[in-house]
Amino acid sequence: MMQKLQLKVLCRRMTLLKLLVDRLCQPQQLDESMRIPKETIDILKDQVFAFDTFFVTSQEPYEGGVLFKGNLRGQAARSYEKISTRMQNKFGDEYKLFLLINPEDDKPVAVVVPKTTLQPETTAVPEWLAAGAFGLVTVFTLLLRNVPALQSNLLSTFDNLNLLSNGLPGAFVTALLLGVHELGHILVAKSTGVKLGVPFFVPSWQIGSFGAITRIKNIVPNREDLLKVAAAGPLAGFSLGFVLFLLGFILPPSDGIGVVVDASVFHESFLAGGVAKLLLGDVLKEGTPISVNPLVIWAWAGLLINAINSIPAGELDGGRISFAIWGRKASARFTSVSIGLLGLSSLFNDVAFNWVVLIFILQRGPIAPLSEEITVPDNKYVALGVLVLILGLLVCLPYPFPFNYDSINTDF
Repeated sequence: MMQKLQLKVLCRRMTLLKLLVDRLCQPQQLDESMRIPKETIDILKDQVFAFDTFFVTSQEPYEGGVLFKGNLRGQAARSYEKISTRMQNKFGDEYKLFLLINPEDDKPVAVVVPKTTLQPETTAVPEWLAAGAFGLVTVFTLLLRNVPALQSNLLSTFDNLNLLSNGLPGAFVTALLLGVHELGHILVAKSTGVKLGVPFFVPSWQIGSFGAITRIKNIVPNREDLLKVAAAGPLAGFSLGFVLFLLGFILPPSDGIGVVVDASVFHESFLAGGVAKLLLGDVLKEGTPISVNPLVIWAWAGLLINAINSIPAGELDGGRISFAIWGRKASARFTSVSIGLLGLSSLFNDVAFNWVVLIFILQRGPIAPLSEEITVPDNKYVALGVLVLILGLLVCLPYPFPFNYDSINTDF
C-alpha cells in the first residue's frame, strides 16, 4: 500500500516536471513553407553530394526534409565536413545536415532538413523559474533526509522547522557533490560548444535528490563530444565523493560518537563494502554495531546519486555514454535491460522503484540526433566512459562476502 502511494505521489511530481520541460523545448509544427523544394533537392543530390563523399542512390521524405540513401566514401567526419561546406556555399545557413546510421540496415544515411524546423518555440514560463522551484524542493528533501526524527512524521516538519538545521552538514555535502557533478558537465560542454539548459534537480525522500535533468539545447556535433559532456559530470562527482568517503573513515567524529550503524549496511554497495573492509579490517564484523563519521554516510549518498545517473538507460548520463560509445541501437538494448533490472530491483528497494518510474516518465529518450553519428570516439574517451559505467555498477551492486570471513578458524 505504501509503495502504491509513493508511486502516485512520484508520478504526479514527475509528470509536472515533464510538462514544464516539454513546454520549454517543444518544436514548431511543420507547414508547407518549411519543406524543401524539389529544385533544392535536385541541387543537393547532383551538386552537393558527390562520389568523393556520399553517392546518393535513393531519397525519401523525412520530418519536413529529405533522407538520402547511398554509399559513404572515406571517413565519415571528413565527408561530413565536405558536404557541409558545399551546402554552406550553395544555401548559406538555410539547411542542416545529419549523417546517421539507418537502424533498418545499419548503413549510413544523410538527412537534410530546413533549420527553421529545428528552432524551439518560446514560452511564457522562464526555464530558470521552473528549475528554481524544483531546486527549492530539493533543498528541503536534502535537509529532511538527514533528520530522522522528521522523516517518520513529515507533517511535523512545519511545527519543527528548527530541527531542519540539524540536517545542514549532510545536506551541504550532498549538495556539494551534486554541484560538482553539474559543474563537470558545464565546463566540458562549454569547451565542446554544447549548450546546456538549466539543471532541473529532482527531489527524493530517500536519498535527498535523484540528481538533475539537464537538457541539451543545441545539436551535438558528434559522439565524442556527447561522450565528453556526459562522462564529465559523473567523473567529477565520483572523484570528490570517493575522497570524502575515504576521509569519513580516516577522520574521527567531531562529537566522538558519530553515527552508529550495523556492519550489514555495508553489504548494500560493493564499493562501500570493499573500502570499509579494507580500511576497518577485523573491526567490521557481521552483526556488530560500528561507529563511523557521518561524512561516510553523506558521501555515500552522493556516490549513490552519481551511480544512478550512470545507469545506461535513456537520456541519463549513462544512457548518453552508452549511445556515444556503442551507437543508437546498442544504447536502446542497454536501456531495455537496465529498466528491466531496475524493475526487478524495485520489488525489494524503494529507491529503485522510484527511479524506474522517473526514467519512464522523464528520461526514457530517445536521444536527439547528432550532426554526425557514425565516427566512433577516441579510445581514451571510450575508456573514461566505460570507467563511469563500471563505477556506477560497483556502487549499486551489493557486497556479497561476509565481513568476518578472514577470521574463521580453518585449523583441523
